[in-house]
Amino acid sequence: MSGYIFGGAALLLAAMFVLISRRRSARIMESLDDMLTKAMEGKLPRESFDESRLSSLESRLARYLSASQDSALNLKEQRDRINSLISDISHQTRTPVANLKLYSQLLEEQPLSPQARDCARAISAQTDKLESLMDALVKSSRLETGMLAMHPERQAMEPVLRRAAEQYLPKARGKGIELSIGEAEGEAVFDAKWTEEALCNLLDNAVKYTPEGGRVTLSSRNFEMFSLIRVEDSGPGIAEEEQARVFSRFYRGASARDKEGVGLGLSLTRQIAEGQGGYVKLDSAPGRGCRFSLYLPRE
Repeated sequence: MSGYIFGGAALLLAAMFVLISRRRSARIMESLDDMLTKAMEGKLPRESFDESRLSSLESRLARYLSASQDSALNLKEQRDRINSLISDISHQTRTPVANLKLYSQLLEEQPLSPQARDCARAISAQTDKLESLMDALVKSSRLETGMLAMHPERQAMEPVLRRAAEQYLPKARGKGIELSIGEAEGEAVFDAKWTEEALCNLLDNAVKYTPEGGRVTLSSRNFEMFSLIRVEDSGPGIAEEEQARVFSRFYRGASARDKEGVGLGLSLTRQIAEGQGGYVKLDSAPGRGCRFSLYLPRE
């Protein structure tokens, strides 16, 4: 009889141990879930974690999440400082750049020797390059830090194509390049201003690198989930080993070193595409021109 009593007590103790263990495991899981949720929301209150009460796993996770949160805050502060620095530099250089442009124009109007005239034109070209660089850096840094927000809405793509083409039509005609709009259909969800900026960057490259007598074509069409804006040119093309790097900031390929530009346009275009839930890709080969495809979400 005592054996049965002892066995029953043992089973009861075992059941109680299992129940307590399950409750403790459930509490730990709830605690871990709460830590992760607060960490994801940036609301991890490190003063609420008492290591004398927490399990070893909870304690280690709390320390890891606290360190991660500190790293994220430090990274944000560094980005904010960089953005502020770029904005300050841009503001402080605006007046000197404007003066340089003015004086270089006045200099070109003076009776100069051929060598001096070439120097004046070089000063003017480098001033324009500096102005473009500062403008692109400010836009890129503000997009990265969220200071410039995008406001995508459902709208037709054709007006954006026409506005962008009109801006580059004089430059294309000046080089004897045929700039045209092909099939232009469909709607997508995008920010018209920033998408036009991205498209202008693609057109700028296309007109810049396409030789005299070449052609540049814009078109758009719908797919099931994305709408496509495409810029095609008959330029020299880009080697396969360079294609993955052309979207990197300041990258200048071998064929671009004798052309104007600072290597920020395609990087900014990719930022704009990704900021709207889209993406951009390149198809090219030496001697076959380039085809840039900008995909924008339809919903």
